[in-house]
Amino acid sequence: MPTTAPASDSGASTVATTVEVLCPQGWFAVCALDDLTPGRGVAALLPDGAQIALFQDRAGQAYAIDNRDPFTGAYVLSRGLTGSAADRPFVASPLLKQRFDLASGSCLDDPDVSVPAYPVRTRSATRPH
Repeated sequence: MPTTAPASDSGASTVATTVEVLCPQGWFAVCALDDLTPGRGVAALLPDGAQIALFQDRAGQAYAIDNRDPFTGAYVLSRGLTGSAADRPFVASPLLKQRFDLASGSCLDDPDVSVPAYPVRTRSATRPH
């Protein structure tokens, strides 16, 4: 006689963590925290049309800066290499390699240049399974 797998617990729930960015319209949910890979960036559009580069460091902290490289005008910072200098997480532009502090947006290689940095928070919510 064939056996069947036990029925799953239909009352189970999961906890989803969402990454939210503060933009002029208020907090905006960008993606699930699980969608981010530490050390790699993703690009996202905010409701006002701004394009951001979103990152998660290896400690789980999320960051958002403008995706536009101010030295070239290209929207490529989300594709840059991440690292840290003096305990400051940064992304290096994939084009000319200038480094931008992920917390403040300041350029570590040229103090006269910066990109906008956005406050980021994560929110957990339980949802039915």
